[in-house]
Amino acid sequence: MTQIDFHTNISDKFLYTCRLVRKARSAQRQIVILSSNAEEQAALDRALWTFSEHDFLPHVAAGDPLAAQTPIILAVDEAAELPHHQILINLSGKTPQHFARFERMFEIISLDAADVAGGRERYRFYQQRGYPLTHFVADNV
Repeated sequence: MTQIDFHTNISDKFLYTCRLVRKARSAQRQIVILSSNAEEQAALDRALWTFSEHDFLPHVAAGDPLAAQTPIILAVDEAAELPHHQILINLSGKTPQHFARFERMFEIISLDAADVAGGRERYRFYQQRGYPLTHFVADNV
């Protein structure tokens, strides 16, 4: 059963996601990051290339010919062919259709009121279905 981790109170979702991806990659995990739209995916793509001078986070878009060989996949379309099923990072603001295929999913929730409300709805959705949940509140001091 998919372990679902909620990370809330996030002031910069892209920077936070980059750090989370770096940590997952240091553990040799494969990651899919689900964005809400193409603009968000492009911004995340730029963030993954530029957030650290010392870390290389190889990534491609879902559907790329190199996707199966690349440890980080960026997706917007949930129906896309996804070669990895270890970690899903959900930035889409909705419940991913096929989240149960993954070993673990991270829900990244910003400070935005609509994002918080949507996160609460998704938390209840997963909770009612018996998924193991954890909640981490980021310290934005």
